[in-house]
Amino acid sequence: MTPLLKYEKRGHIAVVTINNPPANTWNEESLSGLKSLVEGLNEDRDIYALVITGQGEKFFSAGADLNKFADGDKAVARDMARHFGLAFEALTNFRGVSIAAINGYAMGGGLECALSCDLRVAEEQAQMALPEAKVGLLPCAGGTQNLPWIVGEGWAKRLILCGERIKADKALEIGLVEEVVPQGKSLERALELAEMACQQSPSSIASCKQLVMHSRESSSHEQGWRLERELFVDLFDTEDQKEGVQAFLEKRTAQWKNR
Repeated sequence: MTPLLKYEKRGHIAVVTINNPPANTWNEESLSGLKSLVEGLNEDRDIYALVITGQGEKFFSAGADLNKFADGDKAVARDMARHFGLAFEALTNFRGVSIAAINGYAMGGGLECALSCDLRVAEEQAQMALPEAKVGLLPCAGGTQNLPWIVGEGWAKRLILCGERIKADKALEIGLVEEVVPQGKSLERALELAEMACQQSPSSIASCKQLVMHSRESSSHEQGWRLERELFVDLFDTEDQKEGVQAFLEKRTAQWKNR
């Protein structure tokens, strides 16, 4: 485990803190660490949700350290792009519910990290941007692909092509975040949402995420509806399905097995 990421387990919730002050920038070590950490959490059947936030009060993450690209080395650029892609792809594919607690500036790769999560809670002072084109680069960690899906093509182009920086209230208005909370409260609210997710069947959550992500990739409603029916029936092979129905009928809280 890299010291650039802090990990804490709170019940069924994994809390990951980006810990590279002063701006919580990403580098090869932290990106590789995030990938390995998420893959490990996928194997831990006791983890149902993941919350990621930034160390300190000012930054969620400022993205990549631009010093990496100062000499124009294409090999370095290729390596960093690969690390970013693998890390945030792993985060996107986390089998449980992932929530970004945006406690400050989320810029470039920092915002792309949040975009890789299922939900985003921002503090009222937070600001977000994808400013890569201002320095002759482009978002290479899912920004150009995830942002249009979440906020629509027009706002995605404003943020990426015009380099517009937006505050938390505007992010809420356009659907970039799901909720805005007072300063210092993003982690608390993200944990509350994670606890809500933990009341759901982990097996059902994994299947639901697969279906929602499938809707991004396929324009065929017929195919999506068919897959939805198939995964519904497949849940009857799980212990969680049997436990969920029995718990409801017996008027008790379900004890999930995540299998």
